[in-house]
Amino acid sequence: MNAYPELNLLIDGAWRAGAAGAAQEVINPATEEVLGVLPSAAPEDLDAALHSAARGFATWRAMSSYDRAAIMTRAAQLIRERVETIAVAVTLENGKPLAEARMEIGTVVDILEFSAEEGKRLHGRIVEGRAAGVRHHVVKEPVGVCLAITPWNFPINTVAKKIGAALGAGCSVILKASNETPAAAVLLVQALIDAGLPEGVVTLVFGPSAQVTRHLMASDIVRKVSLTGSVPVGKQLAVLAAERMQRLTMELGGHAPVVVFDDVDIARAVDFLVPGKFRNAGQICISPTRFFVQDAIYDEFVATFTARAAAIKVGDGMAAGTMMGPLANARRLAAMDGFVKDARTRGATVTTGGERIGNRGYFYAPTVIKDAPDDSLVMTEEPFGPMAPMTRFATIEEVAERANALELGLASYAVTNSLERASRIGEVLAAGMVGINTVGVASPETPFGGVKESGYGVEGGPESLEHYLVPKSIALKPYL
Repeated sequence: MNAYPELNLLIDGAWRAGAAGAAQEVINPATEEVLGVLPSAAPEDLDAALHSAARGFATWRAMSSYDRAAIMTRAAQLIRERVETIAVAVTLENGKPLAEARMEIGTVVDILEFSAEEGKRLHGRIVEGRAAGVRHHVVKEPVGVCLAITPWNFPINTVAKKIGAALGAGCSVILKASNETPAAAVLLVQALIDAGLPEGVVTLVFGPSAQVTRHLMASDIVRKVSLTGSVPVGKQLAVLAAERMQRLTMELGGHAPVVVFDDVDIARAVDFLVPGKFRNAGQICISPTRFFVQDAIYDEFVATFTARAAAIKVGDGMAAGTMMGPLANARRLAAMDGFVKDARTRGATVTTGGERIGNRGYFYAPTVIKDAPDDSLVMTEEPFGPMAPMTRFATIEEVAERANALELGLASYAVTNSLERASRIGEVLAAGMVGINTVGVASPETPFGGVKESGYGVEGGPESLEHYLVPKSIALKPYL
């Protein structure tokens, strides 16, 4: 049950170690034990990956969309059958509870099946020309070799989003997966291979992120880059992409406001907001984070939310009954302490949590901060952890201005029983996704993406495949 897979690079259709022999350890965040050793790709490995992906693209684009969809659907079925094996690997390397890992893998299956079906519907169109006898055939062609860069917080879901859309559109992919959670990517790619994916259509590499990314993006072979990461990294890659006019999809995180109006049933609101906030220990880019609560219910809401957060069972994700696992690494522990210290210095009160749990594993207590000033670190910088800062508001105009004040706009949330308030707040919140009385804003069938510095482009929905396609207009006069 606790088996962790062997880790290797996938290049030219073969699993192998890096040419230079460089490697790093993968650590279990719950126990700080070494799970495995991950090879790093050397420059010669990356060059081989580029040429393999180019050959893979030629093979994949020549196949019919129906044949491509059949392979993707078989891979989804294999993942469905292997859910326990994959879920254990995800929990061991990421820390999230096993139940959350299973849910993530279920979403992966949905993404692959959705992308496979959407790939069959990438139809062009015929436009009557202005000149007699001329017709314009508008066709959609795959953009080419794509570089996908994925994070550690959803180590298999984010991989599926990028690979699913790219493969559905007829592209090949070089996947640079997280060095901290590599097994999830290895197991997903293995399912694709077992389903019959041709050699080179997906290539998997690991190693120092900046070095690997720069090397790959310096090649004209890469025509599209998709990143899920931080705003600073996204800006760096945008500069690199400009040198070769590479297409970009950027999902760069957020700092989602939650507007709680005074007409709500507090207990029912807390029922979905607390699990939503502390899922994956708050390490989610769309995590509900900045809580703006209307004056009349502020104290009662904070007290109820605090009591529910304090009751969360924190522990090893492999243990029965665990509701929240550890943070991903020791860096996150230090970051949480920094947010708490700053908030206290500015006069805020920690009503629960605010400290590390134990001295082994990267566990941090679910934390609620009352009266967090708008200019405090936790309200201005994405905490990416189990932290819920609370503040009060009076009017919808006031809260809209404060909620939209940051240069981030991935997700936003509101809770109200008023249809009028729901309509108004939904219109004024500046975000790519808005959830009203729900935190379930992500779905394989709908676009996932942000505005402002949260990035551009989307993953999910039919729109996601369009980012991997190039429209071509062919003007044809069939006779002279």
